Amino acid sequence: MNLLIDIGNTRLKWGMANGYQIIAGQPLVHDQVVRHELVNIWEKIFPPQRIAIACVSAGQLLEQVRSVALELWPSVDIILAKAQAQAFGVQNAYENPEKLGVDRWLSLVAVRHFYPGPVCVIDCGTAITVDVLDTYGKHQGGLISPGLMLMKKSLSLGTEQLQFSETHHAFGLATNTAAAIYSGTLSAAVGLIEHVVARQPEAMQVILTGGDAQLIAERLAFKPVIDTDIVLRGLSIILKSNE
Repeated sequence: MNLLIDIGNTRLKWGMANGYQIIAGQPLVHDQVVRHELVNIWEKIFPPQRIAIACVSAGQLLEQVRSVALELWPSVDIILAKAQAQAFGVQNAYENPEKLGVDRWLSLVAVRHFYPGPVCVIDCGTAITVDVLDTYGKHQGGLISPGLMLMKKSLSLGTEQLQFSETHHAFGLATNTAAAIYSGTLSAAVGLIEHVVARQPEAMQVILTGGDAQLIAERLAFKPVIDTDIVLRGLSIILKSNE
């Protein structure tokens, strides 16, 4: 068994993998991740042969994760994933390939393996990222937009009258400010995704991941696949290739 760890902008996701089979653990919110909690959680799992980590967050959390892992399993092999120009059947479109977020890279690696053919993969997390992969595994590029939470927070920070709220409301034209912000930000995310998909020259699978994937999927004009463990799947492919 191997331990897969995805350190995102807001949450730490992890899972145990036997080949490509993943048993996901309970995600942890960054500000709730403390050393003793990680020790308490991971000391109960079967000792991993190897650990693969994807990190787009601050280095402090990465070092804490590494420290806990080496305390529990001193001889474990730790692999830190990085974006590449070309690997695992994927050709990176970025001018500087290493600048593509490793979470986006791993998502492309995963969809190339598990969802063959032209694919649009969208992470609906702290930021909304959209990446398109053609039939031959060539990355066509992507887009980055604020996620739903960031959109709401930017309105509250940039105006005096619009307050931040996490409350859900009925979707549509609203008769109060909180509901108007809820539907406005959700419409922006839905519109972005539908616009990108509509402009592609061929039909493609659409894969959604991230904390807001289900909420956004319910409002799309088409039915996407929701795969919340897509980054972990990418990590499992890297480990499998290194066996």
